Amino acid sequence: MEYYGRKPNYNVLHRLMFGMAEFYNGGAFVIINTFFAVFMTKALGMPTALAGTIPLVGKVWDAITDPMMGNIADRTTSKFGPKRFFILIGGFVSALTFLMLWLTIPTKSVVILYIFYLIMYCLFSTGFTILMVPYNGLLPDMMDDYTMRAKFSNVRMIWSTLGSMVCGLVPTFIITDNLNTSLYLKCAVIFSVLFFITSMVTFFGTWEKKKEPVKTTLAESFPQSISVLKSRSFRLFLGLYLFGQCGMDFVSGMAVYYVDDVLNGYSNGYFTYLMAVLLISQLTGMLIWGPVMSHTSKRTTILIGAPVRLIGTLGLLVFSYEGANIVPVLIMTALIGLGNAATLTSIFAIMADMAEVDELITSVRRPGIVSGMATFVRKISSGVSAAVIGFLLSAVGYDEVIANQGARQSLSTQQGITMIYIMVPAVLITLLFIVAVIFPLTGKEFAVVQREIARRKGEDSSVITEDENKICEKVTGFKYEDLWKSENASKLS
Repeated sequence: MEYYGRKPNYNVLHRLMFGMAEFYNGGAFVIINTFFAVFMTKALGMPTALAGTIPLVGKVWDAITDPMMGNIADRTTSKFGPKRFFILIGGFVSALTFLMLWLTIPTKSVVILYIFYLIMYCLFSTGFTILMVPYNGLLPDMMDDYTMRAKFSNVRMIWSTLGSMVCGLVPTFIITDNLNTSLYLKCAVIFSVLFFITSMVTFFGTWEKKKEPVKTTLAESFPQSISVLKSRSFRLFLGLYLFGQCGMDFVSGMAVYYVDDVLNGYSNGYFTYLMAVLLISQLTGMLIWGPVMSHTSKRTTILIGAPVRLIGTLGLLVFSYEGANIVPVLIMTALIGLGNAATLTSIFAIMADMAEVDELITSVRRPGIVSGMATFVRKISSGVSAAVIGFLLSAVGYDEVIANQGARQSLSTQQGITMIYIMVPAVLITLLFIVAVIFPLTGKEFAVVQREIARRKGEDSSVITEDENKICEKVTGFKYEDLWKSENASKLS
């Protein structure tokens, strides 16, 4: 086997180098979600209703760029390797476009401000796509080993958590005055440099198999992407991905409201304590669950981690009132972080295995298109989660005027916030567990899929057994005789 980049090396150093690009993925949106709306509304004076539509338009833009980027990555030829080439380009573009988000222009016109930052956000989304879609599709083209992929994915998630921690903490020390636009830009310069460096380390520390590029046109990006959904394993993977991640979207999106309006402890530093415990326990969990996943399966850690998350989430019901002792709240939060580490590590490790299942169905190796579809669905779900949080807060009677005056919400609203913060994630975690029970791919099934691909390529002369036949059908959702057909990659029916 020939490779682009450095020679394959599976030691800890190269796992660390592979995972470093995730620092950007884990950290950039923490800064944006925390400060971008504040920057536009407080520092620039843009109306909140207008400011809130900019990320939403960005998600619509992603609907165009993510499938196209996956297709482009799969059909590109480069001396660096197609995925690594776009990581190189994306490292520059993503750092630059992140910085451009925080530029200011000399105008008081709300219309001009809106158009400018809408364009900047779409450019940022494009830079993010150029880097992260190929990066999400790189691991299947680095190695075939099921267990080794799990180890690399575990280190990647450690970097993601580190990115969240650094990007959640450091900007609060820099942006001490939220009306001062120069402080936002100063923060952006620092993190743009960090994001660029970590992406370049991943570029220089990885490799990629040499293979024939996929022969598809750009116009085929969308039917090609949609065809990925025909895989039974991929559809169930999306269930794992969305239920697992959206559950944490509600935790992060509702945490300030929970601490401030329910516990009435924001001024006491409770929010800092809660987020610190959540992220530190998640980082600790990455170190615990990685070896467990390597010795069992990627599905097993979800089946363990989801109940841990659920216990921690439901345990908060007992302590969700004004004046509650913060210690048991932090203990429950630590359980949520530990459980999330297990599910998050497993989900990203499973994503790398979806390319083989898709290849068995289509006879085409297209990890870029598979990762592009997964990235797109996750971005859309993130936007939907934010919208649902706003709708539910309104439904429980949240009063922005009272909040602006620093007064307490009504008792019924406080109880409603508690239900949103606890019960919505609890339902999503339960659905995550159910999908994990159904999910058909472990190390055993993955080995069967790889063996069948080798047979189809003429690299394995063995005869498929009845049990292997059933596994192939169960994993793909296709009858055995309908597998390995190129038209499966373009037909939507």
